[in-house]
Amino acid sequence: MNVILKKAQLNQHTVLYELEAPYIAKKANAGQFIILRINEFGERIPLTIADYNRDLGTITIIFQTVGKTTLDLARLNVGDSIQDVVGPLGTSSHFEKVKKVIVIGGGVGCAIAYPQAKTLFKCGIDIDIVAGFRTHELIILEDEMRQVCNRLFICTDDGSYKEKGLVTDILKRLLDEEKNYDLVIAIGPLVMMKYICKLTELYHIKTIVSLNPVMVDGTGMCGGCRVRVDGKIKFACVDGPDFDGLLVDFDELINRNNFYKEEEKHMCKLFGGK
Repeated sequence: MNVILKKAQLNQHTVLYELEAPYIAKKANAGQFIILRINEFGERIPLTIADYNRDLGTITIIFQTVGKTTLDLARLNVGDSIQDVVGPLGTSSHFEKVKKVIVIGGGVGCAIAYPQAKTLFKCGIDIDIVAGFRTHELIILEDEMRQVCNRLFICTDDGSYKEKGLVTDILKRLLDEEKNYDLVIAIGPLVMMKYICKLTELYHIKTIVSLNPVMVDGTGMCGGCRVRVDGKIKFACVDGPDFDGLLVDFDELINRNNFYKEEEKHMCKLFGGK
């Protein structure tokens, strides 16, 4: 049992929990994730470790309510317990010989981009963060991201806050203005990451993406999270979730991730979501 110590509603559909999880907090690093099960009848779902505190023995998860399990999870409150929390899983992020990096987060993907930027910033690396959202009401972690970068750029699709446009617009401007970026890290919707990689490929800049395919067991046994990277099948749960974005077959992954969209919408509507 893992007790919920803190709950925050970041926007209408996004919730933050701080969980009591001393053994996970002791080993967790940026880029890793957990798999949880709310109760004995619940399904297993993966969620990125958005932050951790080794001294307090806590981890932070941030999730969007998109299906039955996340709706049920969001209904819990401080003092409630989650039956099973397993982790840390996945390969932690590794960044070698970089001095200047652009970290890009799209929507709830900022919850994954934040720990990446935080880790790099603590190492004294020059960090620019680009965060994109559909509209002002959906913005999350603005203050937290601002504290772990040299510059923060925020854009919204509808122009309701800061710059109007897409993260690729800001990325192209930064790459045109400065030629000394060593790495781009992109985390968010698959379509966003696909077009970021198309752009960075033109500039010959290494690009790392964090992938979120359908996942069941998280240990490489079920094969549900398979992705094609450089023509080879990889498992996001054990080989990732970070991959070289220029080698990922995004079209195949987008197609596979859409397999259960209709079922997800049906379950969300059936159990009180939107």
